[in-house]
Formats: sequence, structure tokens, C-alpha cells
Amino acid sequence: MTPRKRIETALKGGHGDRVPFTIYESKIPQCAAEREMRNRGLCIVNRMGVFKTHMPDVKTSSRTYSENGRALIRTYYETPAGTLTTLTEPAGFTTWRHELLFKSPEDYKAILFMIKDEVYEPAYEQAARAQADCGDDAIIRAGFGLEPLQAIISGNIMKMETFCTEWMDNRDEILKLYEAIAANRRRIYPIVANSPLMHANYGGNVTPEIIGLETFEKYYVPHYNEAAEIMHKHGKLIGCHFDANCQLLSKAIAGTSLDYIEAFTPSPDTDMTLAEARRAWPQKVLWLNFPSSVHLRPDAEVEKTAVDLLDQAGNMDGLIMGITEDIPPDRWQSSCRAIMDGLERHARENPGLYNAL
Repeated sequence: MTPRKRIETALKGGHGDRVPFTIYESKIPQCAAEREMRNRGLCIVNRMGVFKTHMPDVKTSSRTYSENGRALIRTYYETPAGTLTTLTEPAGFTTWRHELLFKSPEDYKAILFMIKDEVYEPAYEQAARAQADCGDDAIIRAGFGLEPLQAIISGNIMKMETFCTEWMDNRDEILKLYEAIAANRRRIYPIVANSPLMHANYGGNVTPEIIGLETFEKYYVPHYNEAAEIMHKHGKLIGCHFDANCQLLSKAIAGTSLDYIEAFTPSPDTDMTLAEARRAWPQKVLWLNFPSSVHLRPDAEVEKTAVDLLDQAGNMDGLIMGITEDIPPDRWQSSCRAIMDGLERHARENPGLYNAL
């Protein structure tokens, strides 16, 4: 089976000749080691947008300047309700966000205007071309953006600590933003569902210690289900990036219409083992993030962990091993090879789990 075919088979709840292994496009450089691992079956997950966003009534400009040897970018958003700014700093593979849009409650009106001003249009050509160009070495994933409430928490609106304070002091204002974002997401659902890609992620990075179960059930679950209904009508799959502690939210997640749980990170890095996740979500595909802490261990332990995780899974249906976080630069080649060694060894030593294709 080709790398992409293994992923598609697993996403539909089946299994191939071995558990697929994936990595985000941004987590692995193009080089000889990457080529070697792709030859062995590594599949690149290329995340691409399938719609464009415009704000026709917001004037956007930016100024780049240097301060103490650091390159900083001040971006201005001029709206009829006031001007907002952000301050960011490019930092290699990431961007440090020093200031977000919200500075004080006076900014709510301008932020609300910006949200309501967003206009969306399909942009399928790049994704379709990328899938054709990459062939069976990669799978292209669409996305809806963050959940409406999560967009306020971990988007570019306000810092998480600020959200916690505003949620208690100015909840009505927060909910106005939430409702506006939810309305926008409903315009995006059919655009993503009609795209040429077979699956899409909806949000993620939900922190249960911040959100809590009641808020998750009220402000997150309905949006997953609403998007899933539209995706399923078009024969498409939908998942969410749940990479944090999931025990508190596990029953609520099980009750959603999500097809797959992406970036699920098993113990020792979170509060759920893979065996517990299988029991909690028997009807959902598990697309794992290999525990990041294990990358620091010797290769033999990395390989053993990969095998042990598959043993916990019980069966290989709807199971994908993935990497969704950065690996230390001096470890990624050895660690990824060791993970692949473990996946291949498990398939050799347990043919009964793989031969009923």
C-alpha cells in the first residue's frame, strides 16, 4: 500500500499492512533522511487552506522595525469602530506574539466589527494541485479554523490569561464575539465540505484546565456536530486536534460526531493511555502524536514505546501514528527511524492483526 492509501484506509476505520506513520510538513526538512523515510512509508501531512478571507471595510497595514537587534512587526487594523494593533516577532520556524488585538474593554466594538466584516470564498486550486503534485507521498488536509470560543482564547484576539479575566468580568462582550465567529464558521462549513479534500480539522488545542467540562459541552460540542453534519453529507471526514489532557472531556468527545481524534498524545505526556482512549472512543479513529518526551530517550526505548502503544490499541483498525510537535534537531532522524522500526516490527510479529485486509 502507498503511504497515502494507508492513511485514507485508516481514516475510514480500516487498516493496512502496517500502522501508518505521518508527520506535519513543517516538522521535517527535505533531505536524504526524509527521502529515505518516505521510501519506507512515511506520509507527509500537508495542511492547506481551501478558502480565502477578506475584510473589505478594514484597512490593514504594517510597519517593520528593529529594536535592540530584534525585528518587530506592528500591524494596524483601521475599522469604523476604532484602530487595533498587534505586535509580532518572526523567530525562525515560529512567530512570537507580543501584543494581540485586545488591550482594554474599549476594543470590543472594533474587534466585533472586524469579525463581522470577514468575507469568505472558495480557494481550491492550490490544494488540488498540491495533492496531484505530491501523489501518494503526502495527504493534504483542510481546516475550518479554531472553534468560535477557542478563536478568542488562542487566536489573535486576546491572551489566555486575559480571556479568563474577561470571561468573569465581561462575559456578555465575549459572547458577542463568540456568536459572530460562530456565524462566520457556518459560512465556512459548506466551503470546506465542497473542497476536493477528504478530511478537515476543526480547531483544537483545547485546555480542559482552562475550559472545563460544562463550557466545553455548551460552547464546543455543538459546533463539531454542526460541521460534521455538513461534512458527512458530502462524504467527508472531520476531526479535532486534541493534544492535551483529555480525561475530563473524554465522554463529551465520545458523544460528538467527530470521525477522528487527531494529535491525541498518550501517557506519559498526558492523563490518558492509548488503551484508555480506545475504551473511551471505540467508534473514533485515533491519529496519534507520538509522546514528545520519548524522543529524548535512546532509540531502543523509542522503538519499544512504538510497539507498546500498538499493543495497547488492541486492534489496528482506525489507528495512525503521527508527529505533530517539534522534535529536538539532534534527535528527529534517529527517533523517527526508531518509530518506523517499531511499527514495522509490530506488523512482522503480529501478522494476524494485519492480514485481514
